[in-house]
Amino acid sequence: MEDLEKIVAPVAQEFGLFEQQLPLALHSGVELVNKIVAYLLRQESKRLRPLLVLLSARLCGIPNAATINAASLVEILHTATLVHDDVIDESLKRRGMPSVNAVWNNKIAVLLGDFLFSKSLQMMLQLRDFDALDLLAITSELLSAGEILQLEKADNNTMNEEIYYQMIWAKTASLFATSCKIGAMTVGATPETCEALYDYGSHLGMAFQIKDDLFDLVGSEYHLGKPIARDLKSNLITLPLIFTLEQLDAKAAAHLRQTLKQDLSDTEISQIRQLIHDTGGISYAQERMQFHSTRALESLKQFPESDVRSSLQILVQYNESRSR
Repeated sequence: MEDLEKIVAPVAQEFGLFEQQLPLALHSGVELVNKIVAYLLRQESKRLRPLLVLLSARLCGIPNAATINAASLVEILHTATLVHDDVIDESLKRRGMPSVNAVWNNKIAVLLGDFLFSKSLQMMLQLRDFDALDLLAITSELLSAGEILQLEKADNNTMNEEIYYQMIWAKTASLFATSCKIGAMTVGATPETCEALYDYGSHLGMAFQIKDDLFDLVGSEYHLGKPIARDLKSNLITLPLIFTLEQLDAKAAAHLRQTLKQDLSDTEISQIRQLIHDTGGISYAQERMQFHSTRALESLKQFPESDVRSSLQILVQYNESRSR
């Protein structure tokens, strides 16, 4: 976490204001909601999306009340998707702690996710900026569409590399990109500057999701704080596995796809993970992650050197080296 502290340093004051506002923004008249929100806030989160809002704003000007509001709403929007994801994936762990659906139940978790989405919508309106509202509304739609696309392709076994990139752009990278752009918009940055930061966030988000997909195959539950091989068990085909399927002959690929539709034993999971490694799937995904990391760094070249730009650059390196 030492790298994150260094990254936060140029916006430490604003980050403190965000952390003060977040629980206040989530307050409800329903005591159970407040109890669950307090539980969520105790979970260890990297807070990358609000951090991107604050750094992008600082890179372009002086962060203000709208910036802090935007930082809070993107974190709330992201948290809502996580709560719903854990219900869909039947995941009992999140960030090293039992998930909301594990502590309470699926009905409460779904409704809590809905509550969070509603709160983020209220905060979008508080920005009083139609361009920002349009961007956030589109992003909200993309987050859900990306998840649905992934499930659709898992059901009909039609996931390929092109669709994979569309899917991770929608479900992950779009919110990274929007976080950067909305931060710049809150301080009145030019459209060209906003687009450069949108491009940075987009490529960082793509690299981030590829890294997460690699964790599912090479990580450990102890370090990640959530179950591993969850994608394999759910027949969610990610980039390393897509590459492996393309290396196999038609018969072997069809057999593997059929195997993935069944309940996998620990032995089968281990064998599939080894196959992905042996056929170069891990290496290929790492190469693609590096490609997007490089593109993210290139998007920052138009900005003069500063501690803020340095933080955004270090954030790219942090993603590549993170262990969770």
